[in-house]
Amino acid sequence: MEFSRLNAPSLKELFIEHLEKMILSGKLVIGEKLPSERELAESMHISRSVVNAGLAEIADKGFLEIIPRSGTYVADYHKKGKLDTLVSIMKFNGGTLPDADILSILQIRKVLTALALDLAMPRITDDEVKQLFKHSALLDKTNDSTRAAELVFEFDHLLCGFSGNTLLPLIFYSFKAPNTTLFERFFRLYGFDAMRRRTDALCHAIRARDLVTAKEVLARSIEETISGSTRIYR
Repeated sequence: MEFSRLNAPSLKELFIEHLEKMILSGKLVIGEKLPSERELAESMHISRSVVNAGLAEIADKGFLEIIPRSGTYVADYHKKGKLDTLVSIMKFNGGTLPDADILSILQIRKVLTALALDLAMPRITDDEVKQLFKHSALLDKTNDSTRAAELVFEFDHLLCGFSGNTLLPLIFYSFKAPNTTLFERFFRLYGFDAMRRRTDALCHAIRARDLVTAKEVLARSIEETISGSTRIYR
């Protein structure tokens, strides 16, 4: 049996993880001013260059606001964060998300996939439909929740690509980490049959160019995960 090589995190990565945990746990509150870079470096026994680079990266995620000639302050990451912020929140929560964030992701997914169908249906080719059926067939064959989550995400991402809107697949892909995490949770809780039926029904509706049915299938599937029999948050 072969074992993969272990890579220790760098000091910068450890510094970032430590500060993010302090912010997400509430030990550092919104609006609080951090000590100077020199003070942080001395108290944590790391170089100022590590502190400087780490603070810049944390600020880029929306956790901090660096104000020239004033200092570094804890920011309201719900207002100034981005997708990297969401990944940090997931990491802090052991790979999961708070219920409010799960609901928000499902609502966004519902909007994006509905838009993808609206735009793709008038222009989708037979070859593109075959690609969707191929992914549906692969989903039928797997019993691995991680692989199944990837396939479902790839299916929906393909659909976004077939829309002809150049930004839609980019926006959808930016949500890959939280989406695949939710899909894995779905498969662990409810198995594979429900999502297989959803994907198969969607493929047949798209092949028939039946926009109404396709949107109903997608909307019903997502609504079930929000408040129905396959709900994936409390």
